[in-house]
Amino acid sequence: MMQSRAMSLIEAATNVVVGYGLAILTQILVFPWFGIEAALHEHLAIGLAFVGVSLARGYVLRRLFELIRVRGTR
Repeated sequence: MMQSRAMSLIEAATNVVVGYGLAILTQILVFPWFGIEAALHEHLAIGLAFVGVSLARGYVLRRLFELIRVRGTR
């Protein structure tokens, strides 16, 4: 069964949202180990800087693997 482009985007977005939450939590826990002090709003801004890249990466990789899968079934 082929995954639609819309479902690829939804999957990638869900992955990014979950990853964003984990990244914020990780930053809050790990930054102090390296002497990096950041307020919550700074953690959120840092995380948002990577959201677009993560979303695009997830979508492009999903579409690439879907293309490989479709070509492999021919």
